[in-house]
Amino acid sequence: MGDIAKDINSKFASNKVKALLNIIYTANWISSIQNEFFKPYGISPQQFNILRILRGAGEPLKVQTIKERMIERAPNATRLMDKLCDKRYINRLPCPEDRRVVHIEITKQGLQLLTDIDASFKNNLLDNLTEEEAGKLSDLLDKIR
Repeated sequence: MGDIAKDINSKFASNKVKALLNIIYTANWISSIQNEFFKPYGISPQQFNILRILRGAGEPLKVQTIKERMIERAPNATRLMDKLCDKRYINRLPCPEDRRVVHIEITKQGLQLLTDIDASFKNNLLDNLTEEEAGKLSDLLDKIR
């Protein structure tokens, strides 16, 4: 089991400082693992999130709706979607009623990519926690926000 004090060879002024740094440290650790996992698929974790949102919606969504639903509110969401479009994982659909609005739909290739990812995705980062501990952790993180 990890110990941030040992991992970064540091002492902390208080448990709140330690907790804050531990959250940042752990978030970066998870991000690093995710980046490595998605690399062979040629997408980023943020692009994966966009594809999951579209699959879950079951219908084309406005770009703004996708941005609102993203886990990581990336200011570059449009660029991320450009790349997904170039790879033919999504399509842009103009709105006939309002030229300023664009809807995004996931393609068959995008759905297949998610199926491939689902087959190898392991949700084991929290294996050291019980269900009860995971619930408490989630509640505490919600409380911070």
